[in-house]
Amino acid sequence: MIPQATLCITHSPVHTVEYYADIADKLIEAGAPEICLKDMAGIGRPGMLGRLTKAIKEKHPEIIIQYHGHSGPGLSMASILEVCENGADIIDVAMEPMSWGKVHPDVISVQAMLKDKGYDVPEINMKAYMKARAMTQEFIDDFLGYFMDSTNKQMSSLLLKCGLPGGMMGSMMADLKGVHAGINMILRGKNEPELSIDDLLVILFDEVEYVWPKLGYPPLVTPFSQYVKNVALMNVMQLVKGEERWTMIDNHTWDMILGKSGRLPGQLAPEIIELAKSQGYEFVDTDPQSNYPDALEGYRKEMDENGWEYGEDDEELFELAMHDRQYRDYKSGVAKKRFETDLEHAKDAAMAKNGYSEEEIRKLKRAKADPIIAPDKGQVLWEVSVEGPSTAPFIGRKYQHDETFCYLSTPWGEYEKLLTGFTGRVVEVCAQQGATVNKGDVIAYIERSDIFA
Repeated sequence: MIPQATLCITHSPVHTVEYYADIADKLIEAGAPEICLKDMAGIGRPGMLGRLTKAIKEKHPEIIIQYHGHSGPGLSMASILEVCENGADIIDVAMEPMSWGKVHPDVISVQAMLKDKGYDVPEINMKAYMKARAMTQEFIDDFLGYFMDSTNKQMSSLLLKCGLPGGMMGSMMADLKGVHAGINMILRGKNEPELSIDDLLVILFDEVEYVWPKLGYPPLVTPFSQYVKNVALMNVMQLVKGEERWTMIDNHTWDMILGKSGRLPGQLAPEIIELAKSQGYEFVDTDPQSNYPDALEGYRKEMDENGWEYGEDDEELFELAMHDRQYRDYKSGVAKKRFETDLEHAKDAAMAKNGYSEEEIRKLKRAKADPIIAPDKGQVLWEVSVEGPSTAPFIGRKYQHDETFCYLSTPWGEYEKLLTGFTGRVVEVCAQQGATVNKGDVIAYIERSDIFA
């Protein structure tokens, strides 16, 4: 592994070339051989990024500099050219269909621009590009597209105003849609004009712009961007109700304000300091690492006990240490099952949005599926065991061709085991736990598919 250090780039009165260059000096002194300029919202100004790259390279010519800039507000191509002109070594790019929008510029465009300026850049294997492009589009069509906000493919200069990264926008749009109806209900009750989503978006951007400096200009990257966005959203909700700002700050945000996550780049507003004191909070300036005792040996023990591979460079071990709940869900299969269920719901929602009724959705799913037919009259028992029957399987569950699908308890006291006879996923359950079916009745529909294999 390479200990690459990252500078989270943003634009504010405190985030100057001198500010970042000083941090870079400290990181390099600590042993970082590479510095990444992470322009996560794409709002870093090209000129400033060029001057920063030059400042680091002139003092540390041996250090590798990587630029990671998103396309969101449209500055990224100019920023790429500026950092290259001043000594950057690596440029992060994307490819269709993921490029542009809130993501990175496309590799083909970046290569053309840099080749024209005389830079030595790798050639693009267009056969591989087109194959990866097709595979990525298929993945979007089958899975990812159901969870993507449509605005992810759009660029917006509005991002310059709030400074939030593109990945944050999807979360924020979901939040706005969630509170939109509630806010308009409050406004109707006050005989005030209702707000559209666009109205609300501009109000929230304005509030982020108001909140951010008062919270000491925390870096707008996960999790701090979420904290700033959440405070702004709660402030908007309170203001609509005619109440005061700053009354709904969660504990994680308070930890950041109080210094438990480290020193903030800027100064807290006096009103935030007074609010903290009024609630009995104490500010700290201790090393934030002291809040996280070394637990790596415990994770090693867990890996050993479960027989999990550490990975070539211990990457699996570190994945567990960094995201323990998600990693355990992944290894146990819970995450996969949750995703399959979410995907089915997302597909249903997409069809409903396109005007299909529930019955039409069922018919379409049945048309692509195979029925599991009751061979005799009896009572349906899902996954019967010695201890007794469990609940019916959830939609989206995968069954192998040789797996027991359910049992049928016949009137003459026998249990018949029903096998699917093929591999597939449940799209509809027609007979719940304990239901009585007649010979020929449909128990469930399963779509033959190995798309999740």
